[in-house]
Order: sequence, then C-alpha cells, then structure tokens
Amino acid sequence: MEATTKDMRLHSRELLAAVDRGEEIEITYRGRLRAKLVPYRSAAAPQTRAAHNPLFGLWRDQQGSVDDYVRRIRQPRKFK
Repeated sequence: MEATTKDMRLHSRELLAAVDRGEEIEITYRGRLRAKLVPYRSAAAPQTRAAHNPLFGLWRDQQGSVDDYVRRIRQPRKFK
C-alpha cells in the first residue's frame, strides 16, 4: 500500500489499522518514497534481543534484589 504524508496526517487511524492487519505501507513525500510503515511484530522479538545483550542477567550472581541494593546505596552516609 502507498500513502502520502498528507494521508498520514489526515488518516492515521486507517493506516494503523492496515498495519495491524499486516500490511506494509510506503510513505511518499512529493512523489518520492521517504519511509516505510511496517508492523512491529515483524521486528526482532524481545526474547531474541535479550539473548544477545551482554547486560542481560547482570544481577544473576548478586545476593538480594536490585531494589534492596538501590535502597542501600541511597541511604545517607555516616561520617566519623
């Protein structure tokens, strides 16, 4: 499907409904292709991205929860 930037401004609800149905929409500006509107589901799933993230599971070897750690470091310091 093809739509103009004016269509995007005036008929965004219909364009999003088409994307929800799985259609890809090419957005043109002054007759030239400028962007593509694709369904979000077709992007990489969050589970696959998390497996490649080096920070995933960062707190696995820590004792306690992240909330406990943050509470502890936010406590005021005691000076001697």
